[in-house]
Amino acid sequence: MANSWVRSTVEVPLHLVASSFRYLKRYRYIRLRKTCTMIVFSPIVSNRLTYIVEFTLGELTRQPVMLTSDVTAFIAYDGPAINYSPAKLRDLELRITPHTLLFESGIHHQETEISHWHEQPVFFQGDGDVPFDVFAACFYLLSRYEEYLPHKKDLYGRYPHTESLAFKNGFLDKPLINYWLKDLASLLKERFTDIIPKEQVFAFLPTYDIDEAFSFRYKGCFRNTAGFLRELFTGNFGRSGQRLQVLTGSKPDPYDSFEHLNQLHERYHLKPLYFFLLASRIGQYDKNTDPAGKAMQALLRTHAAKYRTGIHPSWQSGDVPSLLKEEIDLLQEVTGKPVTLSRQHFLRFTLPGGYRRLLEAGILEDHSMGYGMVNGFRASVAMPFYWYDLENETTTDLRLFPFCYMDANSFYELKHSPAEALEEMRHYYSTVKNVNGLLITLWHNTFLGSDPRFKGWREVYEDFLKLVTNR
Repeated sequence: MANSWVRSTVEVPLHLVASSFRYLKRYRYIRLRKTCTMIVFSPIVSNRLTYIVEFTLGELTRQPVMLTSDVTAFIAYDGPAINYSPAKLRDLELRITPHTLLFESGIHHQETEISHWHEQPVFFQGDGDVPFDVFAACFYLLSRYEEYLPHKKDLYGRYPHTESLAFKNGFLDKPLINYWLKDLASLLKERFTDIIPKEQVFAFLPTYDIDEAFSFRYKGCFRNTAGFLRELFTGNFGRSGQRLQVLTGSKPDPYDSFEHLNQLHERYHLKPLYFFLLASRIGQYDKNTDPAGKAMQALLRTHAAKYRTGIHPSWQSGDVPSLLKEEIDLLQEVTGKPVTLSRQHFLRFTLPGGYRRLLEAGILEDHSMGYGMVNGFRASVAMPFYWYDLENETTTDLRLFPFCYMDANSFYELKHSPAEALEEMRHYYSTVKNVNGLLITLWHNTFLGSDPRFKGWREVYEDFLKLVTNR
């Protein structure tokens, strides 16, 4: 299950549930001779609270965490203690005044008036030692609560960034939850000297979406002929000439950047992820190389042997759910490896149905948590987290890895030059490094080959890799 941190750390059949004082006392003296547990009191122990306490405190401390509704046990305990209630219960505690969100069921409009704490935006204000309900605010952002509320979808049927609290209040470009947890950790260390902090280390994960492995090669006679004629009729003679040069073997395919990427990964000691689009039929948004062809299958096998690879579910699979399983099965058959990673093509998904389909298909790790029009932190966090199914009120086994930068957003939507794109990437690098988070970038092989449309982007990407790896 997703909540294995508590079980594996505590090593007793106690999983963030209300506990009796007798059990707590026995636990203290038998299990805690060499380490100290943190206790959290709440008058109500809900699934929502359990989920967010595990996430937040699991990121801050190596200590086992006990969540209880037993006031006597909480008052008697002599270790680090968080009081999640309206009233002070003991002298030495960290009190967080609860908002109603974590005790509710269903999905309702929430008031999210913004104030500031340590120069960072906060909402769900309270009068505790932390001036807002950090648990409820984190839950609101991680669960993507706002995406369940009524909103107008964008051109592709997606939740638009313009509807988000982060965009409306100017914090889309920062991992706000990481900042909150950093400040909460400092407060806990000041209050409790026996806290055992969990060391946070900056990490970088490059990822690639392979929408079109090749521009001209291996596209077949019909597609190349149709493309050539279309280019002639529209006056795009430069591209038609390029197509002929590639097909006659005098020039490499402009999208074929795979060997170049291999060299970069070896040079900078990187372990990337690749997501392959394998639609069996070509469509308006699915223009991949034929997955049944020998060249494409050889590419899949080569990458699966060296890197972690996942499925890039086609646009069509969003309309015909059975296609998702077919595409996963094909990738597994070709590579001989189980497929548990995904990222949606065009980042096309809605909650909760999109994530439920992934779980039903055996996907356990998804990398779609980002926007398709602008860069930033969709869930306001730079670390992975498990998806909480709001409608079913349960923590799932689907782990989400949010990215904050995509080349296509910078090029197509923001109209950035390569130099401007590098500045934007530097911002996200410095921001995530400042909170020791996980920096995930999304690039396409098309930007990193030899296509004249993307001149300069290949060089900018290597400059960025030098920066991130300090080489």
